[in-house]
Amino acid sequence: MPRSLPTPHGSGRLRDAMSQLPNQPTEGPVPTSADVARLAGVSRATVSYVLNNNASVRISEPTRRRVREAATELGYVPHAAARSLRAGHTRMVLLPTMNFPAGPLHHRFLHQLESGLRRLDYTVVQYGSTGLDADDAPRAWAELRPVAVIAPGTIALTPQGISVLRRSGAKAVITLGPRPVDGAHALVMDQRMVGSCATGHLLERGRRHIGVVMPEESGLGLFAEPRLAGARQAALSHGARIEPLPLRYEEESAARLAARWRTMGLDAVFAYNDEYAMLLMRALQDAGIEVPRETAVVGADDLMLGRLLRPRLSSVRMELATPQPLADLVDRLVQHPGGAPEHHDLLRARAVHRESS
Repeated sequence: MPRSLPTPHGSGRLRDAMSQLPNQPTEGPVPTSADVARLAGVSRATVSYVLNNNASVRISEPTRRRVREAATELGYVPHAAARSLRAGHTRMVLLPTMNFPAGPLHHRFLHQLESGLRRLDYTVVQYGSTGLDADDAPRAWAELRPVAVIAPGTIALTPQGISVLRRSGAKAVITLGPRPVDGAHALVMDQRMVGSCATGHLLERGRRHIGVVMPEESGLGLFAEPRLAGARQAALSHGARIEPLPLRYEEESAARLAARWRTMGLDAVFAYNDEYAMLLMRALQDAGIEVPRETAVVGADDLMLGRLLRPRLSSVRMELATPQPLADLVDRLVQHPGGAPEHHDLLRARAVHRESS
């Protein structure tokens, strides 16, 4: 893992640090900001202001365009390590990856966040964190000296880990998951809402004996457990029964569950998400159980594929809701560090009724 360079205390320190960078094979001399300045007919400071998108200095648009055209013609790209040394921090936002398949909502979240951060001149880096525990992960992330870290809920950050990141220069440590973490800002996707929404939909249709699929795949318990809790909470006031149903994402596992379905006395199932719902619904139909007459089925994620099934799959549609764009929220936390941890509830959910329920 490459280590970030030390914070500079003068131009000599910068040259020393630059000399320690690995040599890169090139085809001819590497263009410098001085070359761009000569070609554009401006100072090196102007080149730096333009290419670093520094809005604090007034530079005419024709001059900015001339600098960018010169940089493009020469193939010049600013050196991120040198720029970080001069500034004393990076513009890197680190997004450690989850160690299990992410759903469509997570992909939408990442797309919205990455595009917005690029617009604000941050560098977004996704970091493979499989195999890192709560102690190792913050140290590994800190080596890159990010200005912000948005950590997945699959890694249980501790106060010590948050302190390590802040001492390394991270101005914002943000968690993304079903629950907040003490000492860090939190983007909360409360999965209880998903279970409650699906169960409420089934209760409205008179179902009172509801199975809830609990995936046995590693990592999914972080989402499945609160969804089960939400289902139980919704069922309380109706006197309905909630039955957890362990299930692997395999045809054989679904077939075994379907074979004993009638012995369990269930008239509905919330199948965790659309993929598990499609798997289980096919197994139930193969076992001669009519959907929805004998058993109503509801998934989550509202995938297009579920609408192509017969019967069409009822689902829970999830959306992100924030008072401001996510990237602007991250930028504000970076620009104003030191405040009390903020919690933002991102998740909104609603049931979509189709033929399977």
